[in-house]
Amino acid sequence: MHETPPPEPPAPPATQRHNPLHGVTLEAMVRALAEHYGWPGLAEQIPVRCFQHEPSVNSSLKFLRKTPWAREKVESLYLFMLREQRRAAQ
Repeated sequence: MHETPPPEPPAPPATQRHNPLHGVTLEAMVRALAEHYGWPGLAEQIPVRCFQHEPSVNSSLKFLRKTPWAREKVESLYLFMLREQRRAAQ
């Protein structure tokens, strides 16, 4: 009897192949933004309480996971930061 090989895993969708957010956790984004801008700079860019008063990664994640509009702002700022870094490297 011939055994058929297991099917290959599906290729990532074309929309994800070039998505810079694909595979990046929210925690990694918050840490990178806090390192790049500092908490005060991050609070200036996205004025939410979790970045302004006693900021921490854990408190920020708790808030951002419950608040889609704030998470979208974090993702947008993260993408902006990546573009800035690429331009600076060129």
